[in-house]
Amino acid sequence: MPNLQQSMSTIRNLLNMTFFRVLLFILLGIVMYFSMYSNVKPEKLDLSLFSVAEQTIRSPITIEDKASTERKRKEAENNVKDIYVVKKEIAQNRVDLVTSIFGSVSEVNDEVKEEMEEKKKAAQTEADNNVEAPDPEATRPEDKLAMVKEKLTDDVTREVSDGVFLSLLQAKEGELSIAKDLTVTAINKIMNNEIPAEQVENAKKRVEEELKFTSLNSDLKKAAIELGRYAIYQNQFYDPAATEELRQQTVESVEPVKILQGQIIVEENQLISRDIYRQLELAGLLDSVNSIQPFIGLSLIIVIVLSALYYYFHEMNVQRETKQSYLLLFSLIFILSILLMKVISLFQYADYSEIGYIYPAAMGAMLIKILIDEKLAMYYTIIMAIAGSVIFNEGVTGTFQLTSAIYILCSGLAAILFLSKQNRRSKILQAGLFVSAVNILVIFSMLFLRNGHYDTIEYGFYFVIALISGISSAVLAIGLLPYFEAGFGILSTMRLIELSNPNHPLLRKILTETPGTYHHSVMVANLSESACEAIGANGLLARVGCYYHDIGKTKRPQFFIENQVNIENPHDRLPPQTSKNIIIAHAADGAEMLRKHKMPKEIVDIAEQHHGTTLLKYFYYKAKQNGLEVKEEDYRYPGPKPQSKESAVIGIADSVEAAVRSMAHPTTEQIEELVKKIIADRLQDGQLNECDLTLKELETVSHSFCETLNGIFHSRIEYPEMTKQKVKQA
Repeated sequence: MPNLQQSMSTIRNLLNMTFFRVLLFILLGIVMYFSMYSNVKPEKLDLSLFSVAEQTIRSPITIEDKASTERKRKEAENNVKDIYVVKKEIAQNRVDLVTSIFGSVSEVNDEVKEEMEEKKKAAQTEADNNVEAPDPEATRPEDKLAMVKEKLTDDVTREVSDGVFLSLLQAKEGELSIAKDLTVTAINKIMNNEIPAEQVENAKKRVEEELKFTSLNSDLKKAAIELGRYAIYQNQFYDPAATEELRQQTVESVEPVKILQGQIIVEENQLISRDIYRQLELAGLLDSVNSIQPFIGLSLIIVIVLSALYYYFHEMNVQRETKQSYLLLFSLIFILSILLMKVISLFQYADYSEIGYIYPAAMGAMLIKILIDEKLAMYYTIIMAIAGSVIFNEGVTGTFQLTSAIYILCSGLAAILFLSKQNRRSKILQAGLFVSAVNILVIFSMLFLRNGHYDTIEYGFYFVIALISGISSAVLAIGLLPYFEAGFGILSTMRLIELSNPNHPLLRKILTETPGTYHHSVMVANLSESACEAIGANGLLARVGCYYHDIGKTKRPQFFIENQVNIENPHDRLPPQTSKNIIIAHAADGAEMLRKHKMPKEIVDIAEQHHGTTLLKYFYYKAKQNGLEVKEEDYRYPGPKPQSKESAVIGIADSVEAAVRSMAHPTTEQIEELVKKIIADRLQDGQLNECDLTLKELETVSHSFCETLNGIFHSRIEYPEMTKQKVKQA
């Protein structure tokens, strides 16, 4: 074991250099990469065009089939019909045109009638004067026709025959009005329907049918029919803009054709056509495809994970030596867990696809939680969940096995949460049982979510492997914990709690041989723990260190005043120099005793450093009063000075407790003044120069000491019986 500790010390020294730290993280990355390499490597199949598939092949990824998508879009575009729009205004225009024709005829008839009236009046006048009058009826039809044509456009006069105009001109006013209404009604009725170019003739026939059975005379009916046919016109026209817009929308609405992950591309004994061959190539399943994307993705995940891990250790607020120990310990647990995961995953290829659930997922989380830090344990669990989802991906078509990731994550977190307030070694097995229960619940929840059909044997199998996973995690953690603690010099919370057990041989030795020292140690522990917690130091380490800090007094218990009950003080008969040597020796003696019992280095350091190089003032001044020529250095503790916050706080608390205990009835003001004086003396004497306590933290420590001491030495009510006894004694 000493050789192992020496090797660990050498490695820690190397890790102080950035190069070797980076090298260690590169090693972790290499282990992760090669453990997951085979799981992300694309499956390559020796297939050829127009051969027969020997097995059913599924796509390992989801990828768009762009050729099929383009073909589907082209088909959708070709299926879009041209858009035709009906122009309603054409119907109104044609109705207005026919109405204007009838109106022109009516106007001409009115004009002719007025002209006839004037001619009759003129003829009557000439008759009265015995003058022969002209015949007013001689040129009437032709004149009327000419007058009508003058009122109409050339297009109308060209398209409509003269017979129509003559028939209208010859019709009576009432008949003309009826003919107009019937014609306009028929035209409007037909024109309100869609009339494409190829249906114009049919529409003209329909208007002819509408007017054929009217009560008009034959000439007028023929004229109305001809006007109706003339008025019927195409009202439905092709709209290129709307058609193009619809085609664009149709193309955009076509969903991309995708080859889904897990989708069957070719079934067993099926001929590999060109289209199937192209899909296999897209999915990266042909030898001709040499894709490096999965390996780049794996590398990026590893870089992200390790970068965050490097940052975490860089920002960890502990001593450099401790940080390097934590880094080495984490790396060892990490590599061990990855390799164990990989070994278990090999059984998946032997038709045990669900064997990954037996992996002791909570082992590493327990060890890191107990030995290092709860946050780091959670981060480790997340990393293992990511790695497990890749390593245990046999039987799935994708890269990640989500159920394995959830299982490992829940298992690790369950162990961390259970041990968050249960730090005794005996609780690890209970944590394993708790993890087993969580594993069973997680597995069964995922089985039920799949909505699969499992028989009793399968449920029993899942139950057993979940139970084994939790219990084996606890067993492995219990078995590895002592080796990690000894090999890396890790003083875990669990180890500290075990050392605080009053049944520990050294504590029983203090209690039985030096009860006064034991009481003093407990008081100092109360002061130190609360003060260390107030400044963010390790309060539990301070408490346990206080229990052992005066173990050296058990070598000569009667020479220390707290153990001098009903005996004479032996120092009264000894020269100051001898007394000084006895008192000063208890720090070195205690450290030596703790080393012999293989106590943690932190506890040994507290025993050795809690007095620092302070001056033993009582015997120094006594020697000077006796007229001896003495050097101050000879009456100082050999040190070293406190190197940690815990050692410094314990040293101050040790002096404070002894000083306050020597006071009869200390008041709050006296306690505060005394605490500040002792801290000021330590500062002036340079005893705190080698630890990283700040002045602000010293102020916090002082305040904590005063609160604790006021709680211990508060004034009590004097009961009446006690008063009566005092009166009697007086």
